[in-house]
Amino acid sequence: METMTASRLASEGGSPAVTLPAPGWPVVEESDAALVAEVVRSGVWSWVGPREREFCQAYADFIGTRFCLGLANGTVTLQCALQAVGVVPGDEVIVPALTWVATAQAAMDIGANVVFADVDPVTLALDPASFAAAITPRTRAVIPVHLYGCMCDMDAILATARQHGVKVVEDVAHQHGSRWRGKGAGSLGDAGSFSFQQSKVLTSGEGGAVTCDDPEVYRTIFALKQVGWTPENPAVDAFGPLVKGNKYGHNYRLTEMQAALLLGGLKRLPEQTARREANAQRIAAALREVGSPLQVAPRDPRITTQAYYALTLTYDPAKAGVPRAKYLAALVAEGCAMGGTYEPVYRSPLLNLADATSPLPFRQNLPQDYATLRLPNTERAVTETAVTLSQKYLLGSDEYVGQLLAAIRKVDDNLGRLQA
Repeated sequence: METMTASRLASEGGSPAVTLPAPGWPVVEESDAALVAEVVRSGVWSWVGPREREFCQAYADFIGTRFCLGLANGTVTLQCALQAVGVVPGDEVIVPALTWVATAQAAMDIGANVVFADVDPVTLALDPASFAAAITPRTRAVIPVHLYGCMCDMDAILATARQHGVKVVEDVAHQHGSRWRGKGAGSLGDAGSFSFQQSKVLTSGEGGAVTCDDPEVYRTIFALKQVGWTPENPAVDAFGPLVKGNKYGHNYRLTEMQAALLLGGLKRLPEQTARREANAQRIAAALREVGSPLQVAPRDPRITTQAYYALTLTYDPAKAGVPRAKYLAALVAEGCAMGGTYEPVYRSPLLNLADATSPLPFRQNLPQDYATLRLPNTERAVTETAVTLSQKYLLGSDEYVGQLLAAIRKVDDNLGRLQA
């Protein structure tokens, strides 16, 4: 790991280890602005225009599915996917307790009851054993969330789901381009849900997509997002002619301007993914070499490409001798912007499940008491051990990543002062 030239911690008045500016996000090129301007001048701004069709076909090819649909955001993608695979009010949907609140909210908003399962303590992905233990006769679907910088164990999850007749809707909001045994995340289950919100590695500010192979799942999602209209025969033309689908449709459409931005981002994504992978491996190797209390989560060998919304790391407070919060504060002072995780969904103040605006107070016999629920791996990860580094920092130059590593080494070398 890089050698420090100054050992005094920045939090104590020393010079920070990181002096280079952080990479910016999102990445924008002149070609993006030109294509958006072309769309604006065309007057075709919505209703499954040519840019949306072009992106959906390109993204389906990229993920490795037969179909892709563009939608308004990554919450309604989950709602529509769940409904399309057969989830109805009263069904149970199993969701990892550590995820963005919208993963659970999507199921709750369509009348399903959410059963939270625990996560793996290192990868923070859905724990297959906890998933299996949560299955009941009312379980209709599971949402494995490929969280931060690790994929779920899809072999184990798919085997359990198939055994029990449970549908699998992958939440791939964090990992556009990850591959499990060579197959794209979002192509492994019955449907894949993606978000294109601004912090995501493929972004149009807002927006989302669903990928799938089943024509009937596709037709249902299309009708749900396109105010009831759906392609007459997707096997012939995935986008038309449109007919009335006899569904209870909504307006969850993607715009042509968003599709234009996504086309530009998709062209850059493979190169960006490769750079993030290389920098993640460099950081992992350096932290292993010096035995830092901060370690990158080991990569499952079945993952053939790993995309990153964030790098997933594990902190050992016993080895460091200081709580995670104090360690991270020292890193941030050095210019190394490590952070924590989401809160457990079942107690997040972003999702007040007891409020009158929530659907839950008007339901009876919920499968779990969210107010008292505590899942041990989730709780410890959130409060003590889990650390993340946002994807944009993994796009940094070799020199910038070297400074991040120097910051970690500097804090590690001064653990005695932090303990004092």
